[in-house]
Amino acid sequence: MPGLPKRYAYIRVSTIDQNVDRQLQALEAVSDELFIEYVSAVAKDRPVFTALLEVLKPGDSIVILDLDRAFRSAKDAILTVELLKERGVGLHVISSNVDLDTAEGEFFYTIMAGAAQYERRMMSRRTREGLEAARRKGKTLGRPRAITPETTRQAYDWISDSGYPCGYVAALLGISRITLQRAFKRHGLKI
Repeated sequence: MPGLPKRYAYIRVSTIDQNVDRQLQALEAVSDELFIEYVSAVAKDRPVFTALLEVLKPGDSIVILDLDRAFRSAKDAILTVELLKERGVGLHVISSNVDLDTAEGEFFYTIMAGAAQYERRMMSRRTREGLEAARRKGKTLGRPRAITPETTRQAYDWISDSGYPCGYVAALLGISRITLQRAFKRHGLKI
């Protein structure tokens, strides 16, 4: 005897550092099982989402908080829903309460998919523009250097004067040999 239909929640955040609490609070009470994925929205390989698709049976449904949590683009959202429908699987988007069994629901879903893609592209564009503006102002982007130019010069002088190996001096500075060698290269210093 087949089991009762189940509601599977899909939760996605881009990195392990991001918090899933908002999605968890909204989806835990309305689902039978949770699938949580830590991967970028644009990643082609989403193993947790793939695993979710494999357990679905006719009558089951996927529950998501927002459209952009599950799909990479409007095309991806629309094609995936078509595949789910063919398998007899439903999709419920909590934030908009869309019923995909109606023509109105399908229309609204298509509009939402396009809006989510537009929002993602606008966010990406604003991020690129912000980074470019910071670069133009002379801001250094990315992780801070592990070693200052002054310390690099001192380490170079120490190695040149004492003959100590680069790895030994790097260990004294609390950095790797490769990091120290890259700092030398960045400042045009040859060992």
